[in-house]
Amino acid sequence: MERDVSQHEIDELYQRLRAEAVASGYFFNPDEAFAKDLMRSLIANRNRYGYPSCPCRLASGSSEEDNDIVCPCDYRDPDITEYGACFCALYVSPAAAKGERRIGPVPERRSAPGERGPKDRTFSGAVSAALSHPVWRCRVCGYLCARVEPPEVCPICKVKKDRFERFM
Repeated sequence: MERDVSQHEIDELYQRLRAEAVASGYFFNPDEAFAKDLMRSLIANRNRYGYPSCPCRLASGSSEEDNDIVCPCDYRDPDITEYGACFCALYVSPAAAKGERRIGPVPERRSAPGERGPKDRTFSGAVSAALSHPVWRCRVCGYLCARVEPPEVCPICKVKKDRFERFM
């Protein structure tokens, strides 16, 4: 049985994520009630699965399989650039935040389970063989670093180590 999500939890998460977004140059959907409904769903998913998966996507229950849809998801930036909002419309472009651009449907970028797709973006070859350390890429913000292991926390967007992928 799932527990109810309190308004205090919703407000607290909304304030924290909105502050992090603003500090990183991102914008929340200007419809606060809509954004807080998404907060309720993020909290419910965190309680259900142990991680805050995108409320508009079907999570598998495996954090490893769903790592790409943990909010903020890997698809946020290309969705905002192309459509003015991410898939669930929590994050929006500056124009959408100002009401200058309408937020419409955003097509799914995520591959179906078992298919190769956006998650398979690593490089290989002569360049990587010449490097003394692997290059790690944050799948959320694109930050790159060359070191033995990825950082515990991305210095740019503050996501955890598990959101990095080996780039080269």
